[in-house]
Amino acid sequence: MNSDFDFLHGSWDVVNRRLVNRLSGSDEWEEFPSVAVCHGFFEGAGIFDEIVFPTKGFRGATLRIFDTQRERWAIYWVNSESGTLQAPVFGTFTDGKGVFYGDDFHEGTPIRMRFVWSEITPVSALWEQAFSADGEKTWETNWTMAHTRRA
Repeated sequence: MNSDFDFLHGSWDVVNRRLVNRLSGSDEWEEFPSVAVCHGFFEGAGIFDEIVFPTKGFRGATLRIFDTQRERWAIYWVNSESGTLQAPVFGTFTDGKGVFYGDDFHEGTPIRMRFVWSEITPVSALWEQAFSADGEKTWETNWTMAHTRRA
């Protein structure tokens, strides 16, 4: 049905880089490992993954669903710390790069959120998250995940 996220099926070692303080002008990054396992369903129109952050003490899960009428993906994230499903981001892949946008809040401030999937190969992929608090005039990338397929 849809093969955009087929590259993500399987098990991954992930190197995370995350800003310690977001939307504060900080340039202090932390780096930590994680392991993700992903599988598809609905003949490619659904993708689920669980990611374990062993040094952080929590897990996360992502649900991706393809809307065949709007021809776009909806991506939902939840982590075991809060147990709250975050607002979705929506988007598509063009020329091997996926870009997704949504509205959310960061510490009470309305933000625009952007996820980007890029540098996709059979054994690697890069995910980036960025926030904008000024109506998309500027973006702050605050989390990256460099995926390497597990043998």
